[in-house]
Amino acid sequence: MKSIGILSDTHSCWDDRYAVHFAGCDEIWHAGDIGDITVLQRLEAVAPVVRAVRGNIDHGDVCRHCREAECFEVEGVRVWLTHIGGYPGKYAPGVQSTLASNRINLFVCGHSHILKVMPDPRLGLLHINPGAAGYHGWQTQRTLVKIVIDNGRVTALDVIELGKARVGG
Repeated sequence: MKSIGILSDTHSCWDDRYAVHFAGCDEIWHAGDIGDITVLQRLEAVAPVVRAVRGNIDHGDVCRHCREAECFEVEGVRVWLTHIGGYPGKYAPGVQSTLASNRINLFVCGHSHILKVMPDPRLGLLHINPGAAGYHGWQTQRTLVKIVIDNGRVTALDVIELGKARVGG
């Protein structure tokens, strides 16, 4: 059994509540638009494993440290982590075929700044977009997600609201 903290779209924002909410997690996954590399460095002090992908605003050290997508397995669950991916019924070009050919069980992406958790019964997977954890963007609520993966299944999922985003992003 593993506890996973998931966030996206920090846009260089660090909030001490990331560490509070993700304390005790086995892994933290960042779905892109990290901004400053120090965000990842601070997350690495919170959990033993931090997996992160770069987003469309990332550059420099973040791009040198992170790939565009990661495919991996945790507790028997095949995961695809990327920044721009869409969601069931409206996947970005090429994403649906990648998910199918890799037999993905859990698809995590960011980019939209909109929290979305939904199954894709056609592909037999769960889609998670944790929304935006940072202030920059159009989101009205800043969010994080925590899940538990056990024996090939997501057995728990919690949405954490961090409060309203600042007006004007």
